Amino acid sequence: MTAAPACPLCDADGGTLIWRGAQLRVIRADEAGFPAFYRVIWNAHAAEFSDLTPSQRQHCMEAVALVEQALREQLAPAKVNLASLGNVVPHLHWHVIARYEWDSHFPAPVWAPPQRACDGAHEAAVAARLPALHGLMRERLQQWAGQAAG
Repeated sequence: MTAAPACPLCDADGGTLIWRGAQLRVIRADEAGFPAFYRVIWNAHAAEFSDLTPSQRQHCMEAVALVEQALREQLAPAKVNLASLGNVVPHLHWHVIARYEWDSHFPAPVWAPPQRACDGAHEAAVAARLPALHGLMRERLQQWAGQAAG
């Protein structure tokens, strides 16, 4: 698994870098209307989850779970959506998205047509809590990475 030609997730972080480990990274995506939209991105180019070894798949999903747990603890969303699509960017990444009943698309997927107008006040309230969330994510991911390496 190496870098693929013209792959945006091989060439750049893919968003605001929250944490980087040896095998994967966590970024916050700049997705309008969804202030708590994260991606867990496999560092080496792989198109499909089954391209990873069993231990790599376990490693990846543990990181996804840690991000989800931090979102739930810090932001108390109505739901957390997990998705691994890769139709547009065929580089393995998991979307981890905090969803709220007030968000413009809820209960439909974030990629569906909006159900209502964006709620700027609620979005700003979530955005104000992101620095604490990012600190918790970094702390937990770093601790987990240290345990996994040791």
